[in-house]
Amino acid sequence: MISRKKEMGVLNKEQKELRLHGTKGFPCAGYESHYTDNPDDVVPWHWHEEIEIMYIEEGDLKVKVPSRVFLLKKGDCLALNSNMLHYASTEDRCKLRTLVFHSELIQGSDGSVFAEKYMVPLVSCQFFSGCLVENMDNSLISDWFERAFEAMELEENGYEFVVREMLSRICLFLYRKFEPQMDVGVVSLNQDNLRVRKMLTYIHENYAENISLEEIARAADISERECFRCFKKTIQVSPVQYLLKYRIMQGAGLLLSDLSGSISEIASACGFDSPSNFAKMFRRFYDCTPREYRNSPH
Repeated sequence: MISRKKEMGVLNKEQKELRLHGTKGFPCAGYESHYTDNPDDVVPWHWHEEIEIMYIEEGDLKVKVPSRVFLLKKGDCLALNSNMLHYASTEDRCKLRTLVFHSELIQGSDGSVFAEKYMVPLVSCQFFSGCLVENMDNSLISDWFERAFEAMELEENGYEFVVREMLSRICLFLYRKFEPQMDVGVVSLNQDNLRVRKMLTYIHENYAENISLEEIARAADISERECFRCFKKTIQVSPVQYLLKYRIMQGAGLLLSDLSGSISEIASACGFDSPSNFAKMFRRFYDCTPREYRNSPH
């Protein structure tokens, strides 16, 4: 079964997505999504245990992972590793197909040869944050993806075998690509990645308060200078810029979900010291006033 859009599931305090993709017996789900250049039409920073493979049907997509940015165009595929913090947006429009699956679908039991020889080394490889496969370089990958996606869509008898076979081929391709780097360095999550998760957690829990750069840095037990460097390197924005955008996006959500709340109340609930400052920053992101945004069709 294919869902029309990969809506965000519930996130825990560390921005881990708690939603189950697929079922326990068949841990794979497919999504077909459309994104525009609307400021709130993005995939926010989050992570999940499943591997994610994206295929661009139309338009373009910018996907960010810690310290890297992938620019995808029509026909391109991007594979994101398990537990990888990521964000996505488009500067124009994008029609996107996505398959999200747990490594258990490919490897079976933990002690199997597929787990020990292939999948565990692949998902543990610190060099595999994401892998962009441009259609002109390897059309087989997009063909395997499309066959898996079509099988999910039609759900004909035995479609699970087709999905697992096609995704297994893609995983073997990824394994062979990263095999030379699998034994290099320590198998662990990048330190900056872990620090940013802690600081994002602090921001998401306290954005309504008058929090400072010092307090954000303290959440990861680092200096303000190191906090700034870590944010810029990992997610390409400063801590203050991220906090401001997060507050504005929360405000945009409240404007539509809490119709009885005044602009002043929403501004305060999102951490702004005055309605005028909220309106000023809101216009910078959405090119309209909070009131105009609330009254416009969505």
